[in-house]
Amino acid sequence: MTQWYSIDNEDDVASPALLIYPDRIQENLRRMIGLAGDVSKLRPHVKTHKIPQIIAMKRNLGIDKFKTSTIAEAEMTASAGGKDIFLAYQPVGPNVRRFIELIERFPSTRLSTMVDNPESLSQIAMSAKSQGVIACLYVDLNIGMNRTGITPGPQAAQLYRLLTTTDGICPGGLHAYDGHLHEPDLAKLTDQTQRAYESVWKLVDELEQEGIDVPNIIAAGTPTSRLLAKHKNVEVGAGTTVLWDFGQPETSPDLDFQNAAVLLARVVSRPTANRICIDLGHKAVASEMPQPRVRWFGLEDSIPVIHNEEHLVLETSKVDAFPVGTVVYGIPRHICPTVALHNEVWCVKDRIAFEKWPVVARVRCLTI
Repeated sequence: MTQWYSIDNEDDVASPALLIYPDRIQENLRRMIGLAGDVSKLRPHVKTHKIPQIIAMKRNLGIDKFKTSTIAEAEMTASAGGKDIFLAYQPVGPNVRRFIELIERFPSTRLSTMVDNPESLSQIAMSAKSQGVIACLYVDLNIGMNRTGITPGPQAAQLYRLLTTTDGICPGGLHAYDGHLHEPDLAKLTDQTQRAYESVWKLVDELEQEGIDVPNIIAAGTPTSRLLAKHKNVEVGAGTTVLWDFGQPETSPDLDFQNAAVLLARVVSRPTANRICIDLGHKAVASEMPQPRVRWFGLEDSIPVIHNEEHLVLETSKVDAFPVGTVVYGIPRHICPTVALHNEVWCVKDRIAFEKWPVVARVRCLTI
């Protein structure tokens, strides 16, 4: 039986490889807009794919706002025509200068980033003033993930006040990422989200009562996007939904998206009577997650027993059905860092891998 993921020109594709399916991406983008309620509420994260052709697909559907993690991702997105790009990573060291250069290079693009302390605010402001540009900044809030940000409260309010009165700075609003919220039960997730953001809404009210405008809030991870998109002036930054994987549905079972990225690999050896070795090592699939890191089609009974840089050994009762050279297909557990391990992806249409798309922003530096 023909499967949606398999291709007819397997001999043209060296393994390991990552296949992507634009028709499925297109459908996922439509569903993302529906989830947000309006295209203006959507600021999808680019880190998932890092590919300019997918930026073009988003723009064709009216998505003009983007979230990025690196200056390379921001540069790629701006070069691909993104109109409003948020760097969700506080610049420090040479990256302050690089961010200012990004603003200079793309004057028709609204570029912004975030800070969580007065020192970083001062450094960015000085760099902006020295180059005669205005830097748009958000205050990064820590709402429980304890990775970056400042806890919503008096210090956060004071930092935002300082941001609004600093020369060379344009206040963008607030940023809050809730990567620690991934409860599968929607009712429990809703309650957790309400409690996590209660201090954010209180901070906004406090600032607005002082006459200080908070024009925008960039928030949410994939699980909480459909909850936070209902709030005024909130843009949601889900990114995994573009390509999907098999890990996200475990924490977001109520979200309905299509797998649009598939790993292609080959059996390279059958070392024992119950083992096959596949040419998909750590260098081709994200390995920060527990096993299984790939869900293989047709090898549902397999158990990963060895995973090295270039090898994956599986125990299976189906060894006889997988002679050396057999092509296998699988869905990664975590798609975002998996994409970053590939220089290029194969674009598939009508069962043919017909074109290679470079993963442009997988590098740390493009030209800036």
